[in-house]
Amino acid sequence: IISYDRLMLKVARSRGLVAKSCFGKKQIRDKIRAGTGRHGSRARGELEWRSLQATVYGPRIGEAQLISGVWGFFKTCGKRGIPIYIISHKTKFAAEAETHTNLRVAALRWMDQNGFFSPQGLGLLKRHVFFESTRKQKLKRISKLRCTHFIDDLEETFLEVDFPKGVEKILYNPHAPARNHPLARGARRVRRLRSWSEIRKCVFHGGN
Repeated sequence: IISYDRLMLKVARSRGLVAKSCFGKKQIRDKIRAGTGRHGSRARGELEWRSLQATVYGPRIGEAQLISGVWGFFKTCGKRGIPIYIISHKTKFAAEAETHTNLRVAALRWMDQNGFFSPQGLGLLKRHVFFESTRKQKLKRISKLRCTHFIDDLEETFLEVDFPKGVEKILYNPHAPARNHPLARGARRVRRLRSWSEIRKCVFHGGN
């Protein structure tokens, strides 16, 4: 629901970690982790990536943008009386954080500032927002809440063997090609969609 792409690129470039042509959170992550930046070390690259995340998800989250189409999707759910839960794998504090910003508080503040909890906005209930410390706990939460659909921008979520059965899997990846995605080999029946308008069509009208 939050687009970090531009912000991540801005911060990563200021640190000399990626080139201007790099785009998308996943590509930025892979480039930094691979150690293709100024340090040329995978171990150092992982530390740089964690530090970048700590900055972007923490003190600078206010610069992140609401993804186009999210507002309309939430509004449609509200009109149809469909409850929405936000279930995020997010620790309280980042391992490589210099500022010690509480990432969960920062995320809630961003949602509040963008009208998520306002009756005049999206009307989301704060008690429907869950932050889990591990991916395993995230999967348990999805199961406990009996979600019928789950939307994620990380393919690793759907590759987990413990992902709840019977839940519609929707991968949001605006930078992926429509076909020949790696997920096709590792996790079947995952809908790979590149926009929230496609997601809304898929959920409410059965589109592919």
